[in-house]
Amino acid sequence: MLSVREDQFKENPEEEPEDAHTALFGDPDEPYKDGFNLKTVWACLFVGFIMLPGSIYLSLVTGGQTGAADWVTVILFLEIAKRSLVKMTRQEIMILYWAAAGLAAAGNAMNTGITGGPFSHLIWEQYFKQSPEAASIATMIPSWVVPALGSEALAQRDFFNPDWFIPIGVLILVTILFTINSFSMGYILFRVTNDIEHLPFPLAKVQAGGATALAETSQKKEGWRWRAFSIGTVIGVSWGLIYVMIPILSSTFLVTPITILPIPFIDFTTSLKEVLPATMIGIGTDLGALLAGFVIPFWVVIGSFVSSASIGLIGNPMLYHFGILSTWEPGMSLIPTQISNNIDFWLSFTIGSSLVIGFVGFGATIKSIMKSNREKKESGGVSTTVMPPPEGRGDIPLWIVGVFWFLSTAGFVVLLYYLIPSFPWWISAIFGFLWSPVFSYIGARMIGITGSPYGSSFPFVREASFLLSGYKGLDVWFAPIPIFEHGGVAATFKQLDLTKTTFGSVIKLSALTMVLMFICSFIFYSLVWKLNPIPSAAYPYVQKMWPLNAAMRTIWVKSTLPGGTTFIFEIIKIEYILAGLGITGGLFALLTAIGASPLFFYGLVGGLASPMWQTMPTFLGAILGRYYFSKRFGDEKWMSYVPIVAAGYGAGIGLIGMIAIAIALISKAISQIVY
Repeated sequence: MLSVREDQFKENPEEEPEDAHTALFGDPDEPYKDGFNLKTVWACLFVGFIMLPGSIYLSLVTGGQTGAADWVTVILFLEIAKRSLVKMTRQEIMILYWAAAGLAAAGNAMNTGITGGPFSHLIWEQYFKQSPEAASIATMIPSWVVPALGSEALAQRDFFNPDWFIPIGVLILVTILFTINSFSMGYILFRVTNDIEHLPFPLAKVQAGGATALAETSQKKEGWRWRAFSIGTVIGVSWGLIYVMIPILSSTFLVTPITILPIPFIDFTTSLKEVLPATMIGIGTDLGALLAGFVIPFWVVIGSFVSSASIGLIGNPMLYHFGILSTWEPGMSLIPTQISNNIDFWLSFTIGSSLVIGFVGFGATIKSIMKSNREKKESGGVSTTVMPPPEGRGDIPLWIVGVFWFLSTAGFVVLLYYLIPSFPWWISAIFGFLWSPVFSYIGARMIGITGSPYGSSFPFVREASFLLSGYKGLDVWFAPIPIFEHGGVAATFKQLDLTKTTFGSVIKLSALTMVLMFICSFIFYSLVWKLNPIPSAAYPYVQKMWPLNAAMRTIWVKSTLPGGTTFIFEIIKIEYILAGLGITGGLFALLTAIGASPLFFYGLVGGLASPMWQTMPTFLGAILGRYYFSKRFGDEKWMSYVPIVAAGYGAGIGLIGMIAIAIALISKAISQIVY
């Protein structure tokens, strides 16, 4: 399926890319253009009322990884525009993409894999309150999070019930404050990491390259970009027929859906329990993870796979042999094995190892600042690295942006004090005004260098602050604490910069989508929740993965209850934290001494928390890309092709998923009618 003939890219040899950046994005002197207009408004309405229900359903079935609504919406609009003799610029396409992606992905709840706007958060919270893992604390969860147990709002799965009014009101306020806080801090971080430090942001090229490719076909100038995008689309459609369409369509006719490839992994843990005890063994089935290996920096991928494989094949069996992984029992499947291993050892070890990478990232940031100051002194007060904002980009004075960030952060502090007056307000103020900006900057640097936020923060600071504050109660775990990592927003501005799209476009877009996503997310999550309980057999991804999230969350939530501190310190062991700190610190010193790539170290630490079923497909993609495709096409050409192929894959699997979901939603809606 991944075999590609070289001549497929060479219909017009004179169009072949010479250097990756110019090939992907064209003339660097092209003027900036506004991408927000009436077309964008219609696109937002289309995404909200037509595409969003399918995106919600797809994320519940497969996880929020396939990108159903974003590229699909762009392609559909392009086809409509071409038949209306309307041409679209890449600036308009970039904003269309973010209109679709923003409406579909906003509100991803607790990293649980579902998308579809802010009400995805309430869907997760209702499950958590009613889950077996949280049974001992469910009655203590405050009513401004989820209605009380026994409420008709939960029994009838009804968001229109008055018991939801207060949770929905809190959600609206938090989302508005977060959007303002995110864009303002993200813009400041972009100005620093892009205009001053000139970081490459490797993954920003995927969306920007896809927009450029689609702009070619809109202008009827199909070249190598469009051919690369089309190849990726065919791969996505082919894989989606097996991975997405069959499970979704079969769920409309059968009680138990047919899954040719289990989502999101094939579990071999119980089969290999004698050979590899206490080890999570599986094979990831998402082809998108393999394609991600083409794009993510090579040594990050290698480091992640080396650490996850070493833990799975050597570390866990040894720890079980010495009695450290004592909770695991033969017969446990992958998810229970992961929970038991985290409780026994890896939660503590990861705290220590993450402390090292936090210090490394912080040290790299300080070193960069000192270098900039040194250059500024040597050049007579003007830093030679500072790049002035390009004319026409739509930059805003930083002091104005800073005011918006300050007011939104203050809003979080006031809201938290109103919801939980007994919790020390100064803790949330420190998080919002000090911790978040510092570690958002570190996260932005890591994303700018590696494409991923490795080393973006110190681990479990939020949890530690709750424990050390002496507060007794669990409502603080559900409160909107302003501890954020906005580094990813800097990558959004980088994509706009690459496609020569004015920054004002995305600000206007965010205001429009904020209103639409509340309305559409409310309507369609109400509908989907009515069709089947969430989770259930109809939604295999959340049914398989959410118990793990609920179990780990319950461990922390109990820690601030009377006697909970003793419980949490039985799980988090200082000797294992020190082991993680010492081993990871020693690895960093060794790799630095031998001149190894820093990206390899970031990958090593990132792989500690990633089981092999997640890292193996990405590793295979990285090997294929470096040692086969790169040699076949050449490094520069391959680096130009692969972001666009990856974007095309997202469009292809999204197209096939949306077709299947449309059939499923219509079928289930009809089945609800009583004749």
